[in-house]
Amino acid sequence: MTKIAHHIPDEMLAAYAAGRLPATFEMIVAAHVSMCDACRAALETHEMLGGTLMETAAPAAPLEGDLLERTLAQLDAPVEADGAARTPPARMGIYPGPVAEALHHGPPRWRAAGGGVRQQILAEDGKSSVRLLYIPGGQAVPDHGHGGTELTMVLQGAFHDETGHFGPGDVEVADESLEHTPIADAGAACICLAATDARLRFRSLLPRLAQPFLRI
Repeated sequence: MTKIAHHIPDEMLAAYAAGRLPATFEMIVAAHVSMCDACRAALETHEMLGGTLMETAAPAAPLEGDLLERTLAQLDAPVEADGAARTPPARMGIYPGPVAEALHHGPPRWRAAGGGVRQQILAEDGKSSVRLLYIPGGQAVPDHGHGGTELTMVLQGAFHDETGHFGPGDVEVADESLEHTPIADAGAACICLAATDARLRFRSLLPRLAQPFLRI
């Protein structure tokens, strides 16, 4: 297992366990947890605490028979539409199960984004998006700020910026206070999963002109 140095913030894990995390960030949390023992253990703790609260909370009306036990048992395992237990999605190469599922277990359909960078948008809702990014070794992403929150998880290779160095499994959390220029390490291309809940703020003219077409 790759040593991971940058993790999902605990408040995001708690929100994910409670079903309150914005859908934009769910894939990154699920992908990171599938690779990170520490965050998986923290998530399980949040889920256990949530289950305990449900069990100890006084119901508004008495529950008949074993309804509570059956409901909690159903929450323990995801299910398909037909009620059958759902098997967690399988990993595909460098892509964790949740990402492989979004790719329909096929290779990414890369589209050019300029400067050798490529992308595939996996989900999009208004100004929010989840995408894969392919950044050639040594290539920089244009300097940018953020209109909201951006989570970036490395799947292959590595990048560095003003805040540190990020390798496979690491997650960078950027907010409106951060303006940075991510640069892929020399060597293998850096492939990342990135999720944003608002448009990026590019300083240079060309990225700003391309932004509507790249939908980022």
